[in-house]
Parts: sequence; C-alpha cells; structure tokens
Amino acid sequence: MKKYRASVLMFLLFEGVAVTLWLTKSNLFYLFNFSYIGSCLSVGLALFTAGKRYARQFVQLAVGLYMLVYLGLMSQENMQIEGFWYYLFSGVFEAATIHYAVAKIFGPLLFGRGWCGYACWTAMVLDLLPFKVPQKPRKEKLGTLRYVMFALSFALVSALFLMKFSNLERIMFWLFLIGNIFYYAGGIALAFIFKDNRAFCKYLCPITVFLKPMSYFSLLRVHCDESKCVQCGKCLKVCPMNVEVNKESRKRKNATECILCYACTKVCPKKALH
Repeated sequence: MKKYRASVLMFLLFEGVAVTLWLTKSNLFYLFNFSYIGSCLSVGLALFTAGKRYARQFVQLAVGLYMLVYLGLMSQENMQIEGFWYYLFSGVFEAATIHYAVAKIFGPLLFGRGWCGYACWTAMVLDLLPFKVPQKPRKEKLGTLRYVMFALSFALVSALFLMKFSNLERIMFWLFLIGNIFYYAGGIALAFIFKDNRAFCKYLCPITVFLKPMSYFSLLRVHCDESKCVQCGKCLKVCPMNVEVNKESRKRKNATECILCYACTKVCPKKALH
C-alpha cells in the first residue's frame, strides 16, 4: 500500500480543493469538477505505479476530453488563455481563473508541468502522432514564439474590453473554438515538420509562460543519482521535452519543461533516475 501513497495524496489534494471551493463559492459544481479530476489523476498514478503501459494516456483522455467536450463545448466555458484573461479582467474568480490558479500558476509548485503530461487536451491528441521521441535537435530560438502568442492573447482580450464589445461571453466561446482549431492544426503541422509530437509545447504554446517559473521549484520532479549514472544517454534520447535528466540540478537544461512522463526512468539501465 505504501507504493500508492502518491496516488492517495494526489486525491486528497484535489479533494481538499474541491471541498474548499464548494464551501466558499456555494456551488456544487466545484465539488464534482475537482473530485473528478483528482480521481482520474489518482487512478492514473496508481496504474502507473502498477506498471500499466497506458496509465498516462488514460488520464489524458479522461481529463482532457472532460475539459474539452463538457466544459468547453457543452458548457461553453473558454478554458484557453483568452478565457483566463476574460475572467481576470471581469474581476470574477470563476471557471478559467480557478483552473489556471490550480493547474498552471500555483499547482506547478507541487507537480511542475504535470498538466502538460496528463491533462492538456491539445497534447492529448498530439501524443497520438508517430513522433513520440524527438527525431531532430530542439530549435531553441523558436521558443520565443510562445511569448509572442502570450502577448497576442493578452492584447486581443484587452482590445475587446477597451472597445467595449457587447456579448463578450459569446465571443469568448467562438475564440475557444477558433483557438482549438488553430492549436490542433498548428500542433500537428509542427509535429510533422520537426518530427516531434511535442513541438507545439516547445515553440508555440503560450501557457508555458505561466508554467515555467513555478515549475523550477516543483516538489514533484525526476531525480538523478549521478553516482549511479553511466552517461549512456538513453534517457536523453527518449525525453520528449529534451530535458537534461542525467543531471540532478534544478538548473539542468530545459529543467522546467519536464512533463513527468517518466519515459527516462523506464530506459535507465542503472536505475539512476527516480
């Protein structure tokens, strides 16, 4: 039972968030929402601990489809970054603002970029493409495009508020639809251009601007016992995010990019990674 401790702790963490928001916001939806996500993450962690091959994909589908189809399409909530700016500018702590606070702003202090590896509905599709292991070197300079996307998103929603557009809720829903089409099309195109399923995450995704600073201090991370490491390079070859996982330092190259997929731990011949 001890080996499933992380799974239990993850469930308790999200259940704590669920109950707190339910009581403070007097809205039963938050109890259901975060209990469901926490349960999916916990089951996924338990499956991973048990050595099940598709544990992470189970969580991606369970959480990603819920957020894309139910929250996004059926409930018409813009859970993209534009939705976050919209609710933030409106002064409303609801929907996207709560989601971003938990998953992408403060949550990474605990689980780093676990969102990217286990819950992102864009990566959920991109990870099904054939380039799970990057086949070309990372284009470091292209990463600045993420900041351009971040700034454009901020500018777009700011302009909508300054110009006092009517029916902003409806506009936000259409931006959600258009944004997802652009993300999927761009992500698939980049994957085939760079032979890398995660090229979108590395070069274009604006959410990383939030994730990177907090992920540096993440409690949950891949550790390397450098005394055991034989520098075979197998971990570096399989890492989808080009993280220098054969170093223990938080300053290792692309350290804040780790999505906790643990592909590196599976190929390490000396069990130096954990």
